[in-house]
Amino acid sequence: MATRNPPPQEYESDDDSYEVLDLTEYARRHHWWNRVFGHSSGPMVEKYSVATQIVMGGVSGWCAGFLFQKVGKLAATAVGGGFLLLQIASHSGYVQIDWKRVEKDVNKAKRQIKKRANKAAPEINNIIEEGFGRK
Repeated sequence: MATRNPPPQEYESDDDSYEVLDLTEYARRHHWWNRVFGHSSGPMVEKYSVATQIVMGGVSGWCAGFLFQKVGKLAATAVGGGFLLLQIASHSGYVQIDWKRVEKDVNKAKRQIKKRANKAAPEINNIIEEGFGRK
């Protein structure tokens, strides 16, 4: 059962009844990293010199690059090996493709895409057909 909201009541507006909160001072005193890492920690800018920050950034960037390079090579090898095994299996006769069914499915997908494109923007299709002509 639906409940009805009570009718809005009129309130008097007094500027003295509201307290204005200045959140900028609160934000300066209570940094988010103090809540996460404790009060003894601070931002990196306050703790280390510029040269140390640059070295730390370079080393961590190099480590991340090295890690992504190794993982990327492994992933590329796995995908390439899978394609190679699929080709060998197809050549050996373990995998057979019904090309007539593939052609039928591709043609069906083409029709659906064309139908959706005509619904989405028929005026654009008309301009394209007029400019390039029908084949």
